[in-house]
Amino acid sequence: MMKADGCRSPVIAVDLGGTKIAAGIVSAGGYEILAREYCPTLADDGIEAIVERVVSAVGRLISRQDMDLSRVCCASIAACGVIDPEAGVIVFSPNLPGCRNIPLRDMLRDRLGVKAVLINDANAAAWGEHQLGVGKGVDNLVCLTVGTGIGGAIIIDGRLYTGSSGSAGEIGHMVIEANGPRCRCGNTGCLEALASGTAIAREAAAHVSRGEPSSLNEIVAGRLEDITAEKVALAAREGDSLALNVINQAATYLGVGMVNLVNIFNPEMIVVGGGVARMGDLLLDPVRRVVRERAFLVSAEAVSIVSSRLGNDAGMLGAAIFALQQGGK
Repeated sequence: MMKADGCRSPVIAVDLGGTKIAAGIVSAGGYEILAREYCPTLADDGIEAIVERVVSAVGRLISRQDMDLSRVCCASIAACGVIDPEAGVIVFSPNLPGCRNIPLRDMLRDRLGVKAVLINDANAAAWGEHQLGVGKGVDNLVCLTVGTGIGGAIIIDGRLYTGSSGSAGEIGHMVIEANGPRCRCGNTGCLEALASGTAIAREAAAHVSRGEPSSLNEIVAGRLEDITAEKVALAAREGDSLALNVINQAATYLGVGMVNLVNIFNPEMIVVGGGVARMGDLLLDPVRRVVRERAFLVSAEAVSIVSSRLGNDAGMLGAAIFALQQGGK
């Protein structure tokens, strides 16, 4: 791999999630986001519409910075789902409906007129944390991004582990409860279906709809469809018992998933990022307790479970550094 400063031009980095598109211009060394742009993914509109939103977001960035795309080293796209990085294809994405075998790298290369790289979004976030964030200097770590879905990435001996076909790290689709709720991937009982932001909102809304008392009713003015994980966390911090129970249940499932990871990989660190991770210790304290109680003692004692340091910037920074190390090819 090339060093991250191998290209002396900035990078366009895009973090494409199931809910939000974040685009940024990242400095030539990959260390700083110079400008940002956000827009909703509106994933149900289909891939062509998503690509158009990405292109529009990049256009606004370039215009605002008074730049020309010819000055850009490359575009690096971190996308949710199973990725074939060599082919530049989204093989399958539960959170981008209809996205099967989509040549996203080439679609954006052709639209933007610059070299492009495609990487899984959780891999990008993990790489960002490993290179610049809380995981810097940690050779063996696992990263979970808990948001609309749950993404995962594994770093072994300082290298991303992507498996035989590039799809390793789909931690969100580890089966935790064999007869659990249906997941967007088509399976049942996946970690994502039990502990993601979507799952937390769904579970809270189900309890409130049954008439169980909760301040969530007031927070969303009776519109249960407006319940989100963020609002559940708000209610929990105010002492709402229903919200606290929902978060503790999700945290227990997340902890069980981490027990499996700790016992299999014996990592030094598990980094938790994504929107749900903003709950902080409200989520992570019960997770840590489950790991202490259920994982092999020697492995449980070796691992620290921490929040992402780079936060929402991890995916963009990791994608940019990855592309620079690949030479933007």
